[in-house]
Amino acid sequence: MIPKSESAGRTLTKFGAFYIATLPGLPEPGGPTPSNQNDVQNLPACLPPPLINFYQRFINGPEIKPLTPKEKARLAARNVLDPFNAITIAGNAAIAIGSDSHSAYGPGIPGFWRYTGVSYTEDMTSEFFGTFLIPSIFHQDPHYHRMPHAPIPRRILNSIMQVGWTRSDSGKGMPNYSTLIASPIDAEIADLYVPGIHSNLPSTAARVVTGWALAPTDNFVTEFLPDVARRVHVQIVFVQQIINQISSPGSPSIF
Repeated sequence: MIPKSESAGRTLTKFGAFYIATLPGLPEPGGPTPSNQNDVQNLPACLPPPLINFYQRFINGPEIKPLTPKEKARLAARNVLDPFNAITIAGNAAIAIGSDSHSAYGPGIPGFWRYTGVSYTEDMTSEFFGTFLIPSIFHQDPHYHRMPHAPIPRRILNSIMQVGWTRSDSGKGMPNYSTLIASPIDAEIADLYVPGIHSNLPSTAARVVTGWALAPTDNFVTEFLPDVARRVHVQIVFVQQIINQISSPGSPSIF
């Protein structure tokens, strides 16, 4: 079976060759003449055009084209359903319940499942507002943009600045509404269902400020751990997901 694109290309090539060959002074189509038949046989085979992986932008940013709202929603769903995300949430739940059986979630397996359910709800809320809705409204690129070839001080500054300043879909600079607006929204929604936290305004504001303060930590992980992974051959996604969970504004805290 020949792919449709390749079949169409062959048809256009044959039609073009026939048209050119019918011009005055050119031989009729039907193959090369004996004088240049050997030259044609010695020509190297044409290589197929390189395939463009359009989904690569979900990992490294929109190098090919900006994300549409539908693609931002798909990216948010992918982040929630990522297997490493599930492993991290389950690990955090096991550690939290195992270290404090008298928490608001309760002890044992029931407490583990309640903690897991709350964490998944927080994660879905964060992805919905921070990756899909707010970036779609303000035409913001939801990715973090690394600077792997810049000096280390410049990369550190880049990690800190992207908490408040990022790129738009067109590549221009803009405020990071995904962090500045989504974090307070996530914290307010978390007050409705997360057990064991104080839902008054000072406590909620303290969690939001703590989330903003810890946001560069996640950027540091994204910026530098790929370089470390290439040297020590370790997977970094698990560590990054842990940082994400810790820096979530809705995470249980003492405030």
